[in-house]
Amino acid sequence: MNFEFFSLSDTGLVRDNNEDSVSIDADNRLVVLADGMGGYNAGEVAAAMATTFIKAELGRWIADGGHESSSRELKRAMEVCIDNANRSIFNAANSNPQYAGMGTTLVMGVFLDGKAMIGHVGDSRCYRLRRGELAQITRDHSLLQEQIDAGLISLEQAQFATHKNLVTRALGVEDTVLLEVSEYRAEDGDLYLFCSDGLSDMVPDNRLRALLQVETSLREKARSLVDAANDGGGRDNISVILAHARARPMRKGLLSRMLGK
Repeated sequence: MNFEFFSLSDTGLVRDNNEDSVSIDADNRLVVLADGMGGYNAGEVAAAMATTFIKAELGRWIADGGHESSSRELKRAMEVCIDNANRSIFNAANSNPQYAGMGTTLVMGVFLDGKAMIGHVGDSRCYRLRRGELAQITRDHSLLQEQIDAGLISLEQAQFATHKNLVTRALGVEDTVLLEVSEYRAEDGDLYLFCSDGLSDMVPDNRLRALLQVETSLREKARSLVDAANDGGGRDNISVILAHARARPMRKGLLSRMLGK
């Protein structure tokens, strides 16, 4: 299985700085997206620490033979890496008053041997478009989601909730954090969307699905997603990573002949 990746991050229309961070290691088929939180530029620092640390540590593990690991070994490697990143952010927050209280949500993906290992902490999400059907394959770690699960609020009411951004898990807030990891079988044509809540809060799922289905490049899809979030108000930073699975890469020569070029 071959994968094409593309990422895009935008400040949005309201915030002065971008506290999101995105990172792609195409060689090791690893993607990481973080949405920072905290005063001043602390959220930006936490998010950048998370993506930089995970890309370096987990990318090195994969390159050193992790691509031949079992699902259990890969899951454990992801958990250890997140634990180390969490401690680094937590220690930085507690040793520097300027960074006190900083933290970050995170969503990541590793695509190896035909499987997609998706991990997340907080409300940064991963969606999958498969044969025209869009599914959210991560479940938010948030107060709102807990209320939905408990039947205290309906999905319709949740759309208008004022506490959407109250997360129940984040990196750097406590000395330990639990990464939720799920394994999926990657199929030819699958399109995975990783995003911060600056996109998911602004653009409804049916609109996401329509934008992802348009026959354009990943670059153009990412741009249209960010533009849609800004058109909806752009109240937060907006970040996306797209990962497109193909059973075989299409040769440029063949594509040119099909287009008559």
